[in-house]
Amino acid sequence: MKKVLLGMDGLFGRTGGLAAADQLALLRGLGLILQLGLTLFGSDAFGLTPQPEPLTWILGLESAYLALTLWLRHPLYRQSAGIFIALLLDTLFWISWLWFSGGATNAFISLLLVPIALAAVTLPAWGSWSLAALSTLAYSLMILSLPEGHVRHHGMDMSSHFLGMWLNFVVSALVLTTSVALISRRLRRQDTELGWLRENQLRQEQLLALGTASAQMAHQLATPLASLRLLLDEVMEEGADREALEQMGQALARCEVTLNELRNATESIRERRRQLISLDDLGHNMRQQLMLLMPEVDFSLTLPAGLTEREIITDASLLPALLALVDNAAKASLGNINVPKVEIGFEAATETQLEIRIKDYGRGIEAHLLGELGLMPVASRTGMGVAVLLSHASLERLGGQLILQNGPQGCEARVSLPLQPLAATVGKPA
Repeated sequence: MKKVLLGMDGLFGRTGGLAAADQLALLRGLGLILQLGLTLFGSDAFGLTPQPEPLTWILGLESAYLALTLWLRHPLYRQSAGIFIALLLDTLFWISWLWFSGGATNAFISLLLVPIALAAVTLPAWGSWSLAALSTLAYSLMILSLPEGHVRHHGMDMSSHFLGMWLNFVVSALVLTTSVALISRRLRRQDTELGWLRENQLRQEQLLALGTASAQMAHQLATPLASLRLLLDEVMEEGADREALEQMGQALARCEVTLNELRNATESIRERRRQLISLDDLGHNMRQQLMLLMPEVDFSLTLPAGLTEREIITDASLLPALLALVDNAAKASLGNINVPKVEIGFEAATETQLEIRIKDYGRGIEAHLLGELGLMPVASRTGMGVAVLLSHASLERLGGQLILQNGPQGCEARVSLPLQPLAATVGKPA
C-alpha cells in the first residue's frame, strides 16, 4: 500500500466554502491583527509593557512574511515541511512579540499554544513536539529573566504564581501534543480507510455489472450453441469436409465447456460453496483445463513434491481466475517471441502462504499501468484489463492477492493464497 502525503484539503476537508489552506492563513492573519490591536490599543487595559522600537521591527517583518506566505499558501501547504516552516516562524514571531511586551507577565502568553495546536492537527508528531519544546524553552527563559520587581509585587512573593503558570503551560502543551495529535491521526486514518472503502465499493459495483452482463450473455449463448451443435451433427452425417468439421466441433465443445463452467461457477458463488482442495488436484485440474481450452499454449507447470498434499480453501472462481492469467501471459509471449510460452510454478512462500507464479515472455506491462491493472478497467494496447480485474477480485474474495511485476524478460503474475495449516493436512485420515 502506497504512502500518500495528504495535503491540507486532505487533513481538514472544506468548511464554510474555504479551503483548508485558506483557513490556516485566516487564523495566522487573525493572530497578527490581535498583536497589532494589543500593541496599539490594549496595553493599558491588559497591563502590557510594550517596547515600541523593537516591536515596530517585529510587526513590520511579520506583516511582510505573512503577506508572502498568504500569496504562496497553496504550494507551501502541500507538504508537511512547508506547514512546519510556516508555524515555526509564527512561533518565533509570537515569542519575539511576547518578549518585548512584558515577557512572562504578558496575560496572552498562552497564545504560544496556538501554533502547537495547529501543528498537532496538521503535522506528524515531530512537528508539534518541536514547537512545544521551543515554546516551553522560550517561556522558561522569560520567567528566568524576570526582574526582581516583578517577582516581588507589593511585598508579595510571586515566584510560585509564575511557576504555576509555567507548569500550566507545559501541561497544556503536553495535552495538545498527545491527545489532540492522536485524535487527529485517528481521524486521518479513518478518512484514508473510508477512501479505500469507497474505491473498493466502486470496484465491486463494476464487477457486479460485469457479472450481470456475463450471466445475460451466457444465457443468450445457450440457445444458438445448442442449435449449432444440431446443425454440425447433421452436416457431419452428410459427409462434408471432416477435418474442417472436426475443428468446428472442437471450437464448439470449448464454448460448451466454458458455458457450463460459467453456470457452475455462478451457482457456486451465489450459494457461497467452498471446499478443501489439495494442490495436487488443483495442478491436475489446471493441466486438464489448459490442454482442453488452450491446446495451443506451450506451458510448463511445476509443483514441488512437498506441496502436493497441502490444501487450500477455494470455490469455483479460482480456476477461471488462474486460467485468465495464463491466457493473458500466452498472448503476451505470442506477441513478442511468436510462441505462446508460459511458465507456472507453485511454491510455499511461508508455512501458511501459497504462491503461484505465472511468467510470460512478453514485453512487460507499461510502468504507468502496473499500479492500476487489476483494480479497475484500464485501456491498453491489448485490451481493457477486464480479465485481470476479474481475477484480482476473485482472488481477493478468497483471501488471496495478485501482484504484477515486470522481470528481466516479460511479466510475472504472483498469486498468493492462504494455505491450510500443515498439522491439519498431515492429521487428515487417509
